[in-house]
Amino acid sequence: SSDLKSPQSIRFRHIPIYLGGYTTMEFNIKANSTAEVSEKCTENNTAIKLGSGKSPVYATPALVALMENAAINACDPQLPEGYNTVGIAMNVKHVAATPIGLTVTAKATLIEQDRKKLTFKIEAHDEAGLVGEATHDRFIIESAPFLAKAEAKKAAAK
Repeated sequence: SSDLKSPQSIRFRHIPIYLGGYTTMEFNIKANSTAEVSEKCTENNTAIKLGSGKSPVYATPALVALMENAAINACDPQLPEGYNTVGIAMNVKHVAATPIGLTVTAKATLIEQDRKKLTFKIEAHDEAGLVGEATHDRFIIESAPFLAKAEAKKAAAK
């Protein structure tokens, strides 16, 4: 008879574990958390300036950054010290152009949380109406190990 237990007889307890610099932790972000951020369309955030087009209108990369910033503001203040979020996916529709002089406002709403993964619905408007909409996923990370792992890429790249 073997001293090894069959997989069916092994019992697991819920214990904190350490996985390559990341500890497991429960995060509970308030359901439907929201935040709004605004930015005026200027020559510095047009498609021409950012290299995403040839028209002097609010650039899609600027819209994406504004939307991400709204999502960050909706969740990061609720995290413990030493934690923040990183964007992992965005599905964005830029549906209307915003000319220089108008202001774009993005509003992010947390619509789902699956452990460390947060999903947001985001809408952006200018004074004339809807400019864009998106779904955006962010992941909660522990800042120090995340940055250490990123910095380690420098040594591997040499």
